[in-house]
Amino acid sequence: MAIFNHLHHVCIVVHDLAKSVAYYESIGVGPWFDYPKGGRYLEFDVPSKEASDAMRYKCVQLDNVQIQLCQPGPQDSPQRRFLDANGEGVYHLGFEVADRDAAEAEGRSLGLGVVARGRRKDGSGFCYFDTRAKAGVVLEVRRTPAAAPRHAAE
Repeated sequence: MAIFNHLHHVCIVVHDLAKSVAYYESIGVGPWFDYPKGGRYLEFDVPSKEASDAMRYKCVQLDNVQIQLCQPGPQDSPQRRFLDANGEGVYHLGFEVADRDAAEAEGRSLGLGVVARGRRKDGSGFCYFDTRAKAGVVLEVRRTPAAAPRHAAE
C-alpha cells in the first residue's frame, strides 16, 4: 500500500491569517474558504484539544492541490512551536487515502510515530506522522468524509 501517493494539500503555518490571505488574493490565488468542520470525531488524539480548537484555517482549492493556511493560537501546539522556532512556512503535507485506518497502520509499520490522529464514525479522519526530522515536514494521511465537497479540508 502506497500511503503517500495522492497529495491533497500543503499546509502553511502563518502569523496573521488575514494578512496572508490578502497577499495571496493580491497575486490571484483564491477564492479562500473557511476550514469546514467535518463532524464529530469518535477518536480525537491531539497534543492539546484547547490548542487545536484555537487554530484558524483558510483554504483554497487549486486545480491540482489545496493550500491550507493555519494560524495557531497562543496555546502550546506543534504548529505554534514550529512557527515560533522557524517562522512562517510549510508545516505539513496531507495525502488522501482510501482507508484512513489502514494508512495509519501502514505508517506505524514503517516505524513512523504519530503526532495526532482523529477518526469519525464513517471512517474518515486524519493521522499526522512524526516525520519532520527526516522528511523536513510532517506527513499526514487523511480520508475526506464521503459527503464532503471537493474543497473539504482536514
